[in-house]
Amino acid sequence: MTILTSALVLFSGGMDSSLCLADALNRYERVETIGFDYGQRHNVELVCRLNLIQSMRETFPKWSERLGDDHIIEIPALSKIGGTALIGDGAIQMEANGLPSTFVPGRNLLFFTYAAALAYRRGIATLIGGMCETDYSGYPDCRRDTLDALEKSLNLGMEYAFTIETPLMYLSKADSCTFGQALGGEALMNLIIEKSHSCYVGDRTNRHDWGYGCGECPACELREAGFKEWFSSKNTKVSS
Repeated sequence: MTILTSALVLFSGGMDSSLCLADALNRYERVETIGFDYGQRHNVELVCRLNLIQSMRETFPKWSERLGDDHIIEIPALSKIGGTALIGDGAIQMEANGLPSTFVPGRNLLFFTYAAALAYRRGIATLIGGMCETDYSGYPDCRRDTLDALEKSLNLGMEYAFTIETPLMYLSKADSCTFGQALGGEALMNLIIEKSHSCYVGDRTNRHDWGYGCGECPACELREAGFKEWFSSKNTKVSS
């Protein structure tokens, strides 16, 4: 039987998926998480996600009661297909087709398909991801239209009533920071700065005001710009 009070969050350990997890823990009685090992260049996120889950349990006792099992799914086929800077050592740049070299064709489609298969077995109908159009990086599988079509396909293919939620879809990175502040205050935002990982290169040695990263890849640039805007808006409100 479907448990309408539960959700499965696609949790990579990045800023966006961390905010989605916090939001789900505020809204659902039971929340499980799923991550993917697909040979990603920044596989340090697999460690960061576990540290984040543990820190959320310790920092927010109410959330700890709601936080259920974590699942890791291996998708080695993606690394064998290759052809992307996110899997391997290729240069991070814009390609001739207008997409960044970090685009992994079919990644989010596979992620949600695997997540749906797991959710089906565990009686969960709500799938949650941190995809966003506002800070659009050129990934066509992050668009809401794509996910609406996928949601319909999953429901038809599994004869199930899945819902794909994307709480950050129309928020800028700065808006996402404000969203996080409302969810868990400074405690949550400090966790995201210190523990979450966005850098495509996998850099955990360079510490910035907005967290760890190379500071040069597209993921770092988006994160830095968002936090700078958020910090600026906070300071403006305090001074006024």
